[in-house]
Amino acid sequence: MRRNSFLLKKINLPDGKKAKIIHQPLGAILAVMPWNFPFWQVFRFGAPTLMAGNVGILKHASNVPQCAIAVESAFREAGFPEGVFQSLLIDSKATLTLLEDDRIKAVSLTGSEKAGAAVASTAGKNIKKSLLELGGSDPFIVLADADIPKAAEIAVQARMVNFGQSCISAKRFIIEESAYDEFLKLFQERLSNMKVGNPMDESSDFACMARPDLASELYEQVQQSVEKGAKILFGGQKPKAGSAEFSPTILADIPANSPAYSEELFGPVASFFKVKNTADAIRIANDTTFGLGASIWTSDLERGEKLAAEIESGAVFLNSMVASQPALPFGGIKKSGFGRELGRQGILEFVNSKTVYLG
Repeated sequence: MRRNSFLLKKINLPDGKKAKIIHQPLGAILAVMPWNFPFWQVFRFGAPTLMAGNVGILKHASNVPQCAIAVESAFREAGFPEGVFQSLLIDSKATLTLLEDDRIKAVSLTGSEKAGAAVASTAGKNIKKSLLELGGSDPFIVLADADIPKAAEIAVQARMVNFGQSCISAKRFIIEESAYDEFLKLFQERLSNMKVGNPMDESSDFACMARPDLASELYEQVQQSVEKGAKILFGGQKPKAGSAEFSPTILADIPANSPAYSEELFGPVASFFKVKNTADAIRIANDTTFGLGASIWTSDLERGEKLAAEIESGAVFLNSMVASQPALPFGGIKKSGFGRELGRQGILEFVNSKTVYLG
């Protein structure tokens, strides 16, 4: 099969010879994508992958089949040849079988740790590259010299985006003690002023979680944390049986052996931590199995950059909420996964970087 290639750079070698590095697409890349951002997640995979010359095969979440079909249509309408991007309406078991097919050269998954482990295991057994973007427990660090009202305003947005059902939503709020009371007060005020209503009504801030079982699982995590010693400062009501409704909740005094400290709370629950200094803030921020994103709020950007280097994550945003942007590489470390989407790194993720020595 002929593979189009693009040049990275030419190199002058110490022996007087020359070499060049060219990139060639791998072929058909399987994408296993989640329901929570059913369009953006797929385009985040598809655009860089197809730009590199590959073919995209989408296995979308089973509850968003119409989104899968719409994305395929969008690529076709954009001018891509027939079959360059295809959506397959198959179940999870069939996905693993498909990954074993020699025609599939690599896989990208955005989803849970469990799904990521299963896909990466199958890819590994078949000697295929995998890219995983999994869960997160992103820290939102507020130092005493930060613009507290602004930080609190953005903090509520960062926790409540998609009703908290986002891998990069802020989940753990780590506040220096001199700013803690003011930040907590403003956060709670803004949270209580948010409007619940019909999700199709643009005046509503939130409605409910995606499914009743997700609301039930989140409440169980909250209850287990309370049993371990965590305190509910706001919300915390039990969802009605069979309902996806959930009360936005604030937890504090969270012990290290509780779910709210160590697990991803995939919904509108904010975990608050009061710290004495930046060393304590960094320690708590890194005391997790996840490493997707983080944000630091301070008026001293030089200090913020130094602290950013100490955070164990794929991205750190200073004085801003974490977001994925087309020009910037996106991905995590630890149990948040590996590999990068978007940016230059995203384009190079599924290529063969071939060395050509000119003797």
